[in-house]
Formats: sequence, structure tokens, C-alpha cells
Amino acid sequence: MKKLLLLFFIIAVKFNIVKAQDYDTIPPYQKDSLHIPEFTVLKTDSTYANQSVIPKDKPVVIVYFSPECGHCQITADAFSKRMKEMRDIYFIWVSYYPLPEIKEFAKKFNLQQFTNITIGRDPNYTIPSYFRVKFTPFMAVYNKDHHLIQTYGQGAEADTLIDLLKERN
Repeated sequence: MKKLLLLFFIIAVKFNIVKAQDYDTIPPYQKDSLHIPEFTVLKTDSTYANQSVIPKDKPVVIVYFSPECGHCQITADAFSKRMKEMRDIYFIWVSYYPLPEIKEFAKKFNLQQFTNITIGRDPNYTIPSYFRVKFTPFMAVYNKDHHLIQTYGQGAEADTLIDLLKERN
């Protein structure tokens, strides 16, 4: 009986019948850098937004954040203070945290006052799974043609984004 089981196992492996769960090691964003991923964001005003809110011919920065993250708070504060210089960049700030925490974060750093920012909850967990986010803040930078030009696994400073988009647009 043991020989029969061993023989079956060898045949199964040989013909790929026994197969481990497929896991694609290449993140989706690396397969399609020419498009911003489809997403749905529950905004702080309880309305929904998707990629249709993104203006054409403007660079886009997707920021995946956690309201509790110290680096995210520092980034939000710094970006808020430099928004005049970044008014031509469209920002999408998304988190998986509950909406009340996201609202508090947006209010604390005055993010809701800027017309070039959409901030809210990613209820479908689209952004972190698409980019395979490991740390926050995570940033994906798209040029004015909405082609991905850079990701930052642990965020980036305003000067870095401004300089990158100057040379790549």
C-alpha cells in the first residue's frame, strides 16, 4: 500500500496534479504601469469616488496611509504646508481604517481643504493589494499621462515628488 501511495504521489507531482496554491510573485502594478488601478474610495463626506475624479493631464500620487502612523502624520503635515507648490499634483490618500479616524486625520492636517486631494477609506482593500503595501506611508507616483513612474515603499518627501515630477512630465 505504501508503494502504491508513493507511486501515486510521484505521478501526481510529475503531471502537476498535486499543485501548491499559485501565488504570483510579480505585483499587479509591475505588470501594468500604464494605468492607474481601478479603485473605490469612501470619502470623508460619505460619498464615493473612483478613478473618474482624477483630472486628465495631471500627475497623480496615491498615498496609502494609517491615521495612527507617525510617519504618515509627519508626511501629511509637511504636504499640507507645501500644497501651494504641489497644487498641480492630484493626491489620493487612502486608508483601510474606519472613516471616523480618517476624518479626524484629514481635519488635523487640513487635507479636506485642498481641491487636489481625495481622502477616504479603501473599503475593498484595492490599493494595498494592488501595490502589495508593506509599510505606511506608501506612495505611487504617476506622471501626467497616468503612467507609473515611481513607488516609495516608505513614503517620500515633498521635494522628492516635486523634483521627480519636474523631470518626468
